[in-house]
Amino acid sequence: MKPELAERYSRQVLFEGIGAEGQQRLLDSRIAIVGCGATGSALAAMLARAGVGMLRIIDRDYVEASNLQRQTLFDEADAAESLPKAIAASRKIAAFNSHLVVEPQVSDLRPENADELLGGVHLILDGTDNFETRYLVNDYAVKNSLPWIYTAAVGSYAVTMTVIPGETACLRCIFPDTPSGVTDTCESTGILNSAVNFAASITATEAIKLLTGAKEQLRRTLLSYDLWLNERGEVSTGIPNPDCRTCGRREFPHLTGEGRPHITLCGRNSVQIHEHDRLIDLGEMSERLKTHGMVRHNAFVLKFWKEPLEMTLFPDGRAIVKGTTDTSVARSLYAKYVGS
Repeated sequence: MKPELAERYSRQVLFEGIGAEGQQRLLDSRIAIVGCGATGSALAAMLARAGVGMLRIIDRDYVEASNLQRQTLFDEADAAESLPKAIAASRKIAAFNSHLVVEPQVSDLRPENADELLGGVHLILDGTDNFETRYLVNDYAVKNSLPWIYTAAVGSYAVTMTVIPGETACLRCIFPDTPSGVTDTCESTGILNSAVNFAASITATEAIKLLTGAKEQLRRTLLSYDLWLNERGEVSTGIPNPDCRTCGRREFPHLTGEGRPHITLCGRNSVQIHEHDRLIDLGEMSERLKTHGMVRHNAFVLKFWKEPLEMTLFPDGRAIVKGTTDTSVARSLYAKYVGS
């Protein structure tokens, strides 16, 4: 280990469970973080400071003022500029640890780009806010024998679970079907930043155990904790379910794109439009749209306001339309001003 790195990580090296050998393993490790919202940004910050050598940060969204209460890598300038979260996170990490490699990917994880975005890493961490993406990650991880950690936080509730394909239960073993009915979200229920940091701290520690080879110390349960009500629960995940569609029967429906919608709701009274083959020149599009409403753009994103709707357009053609949950309204706006 280089002398400057030995000094930087000296307090972590002193910890008996890691030591110099474990720290070197961290420096040689590569992680993909899917989603850089509340839990994802907390995980990125902690693991960057711990010295994980490469972080690939995958996120489709941009920074808003409402994120700042709990998303620890962002500031008011990021929100004012509507910077993509992956870009903002990579800049912040570079400012406090220039020794790492950070790969920002302003992208929506999909079956067709899963190999590109999730390949070549030792571990995948969940920073997403929806089960559709988590099932996709689970499919990819199980198929490729790659460990990943499920993490979620909403309200005062935090949950985390480590998946080691072939050794532990996978996500579908525990949740055979997507949770149905009305579910709590940050937009409907709110969230405590302490719940976010609780979940992320446990997940980051489990990640460090995995990456340093301390597998015998891993927790083999789905752990849930409500910080407000002081309620705790654990479900054993130590044994895979032989009847599980994913790890038992080796079926990967989310990886093959089975039933994946072209347009999906993404919270915040918004609809996401999954266009990925329509390359957009944001400067050119800004000129085109400025006679139809208020518009501004930077190198990463364009925002267009046509009351009562707001459209955020990305260079790959993907868009988030805010102000409606009606997919036909969102598609109509997109078709009218971007193209059908």
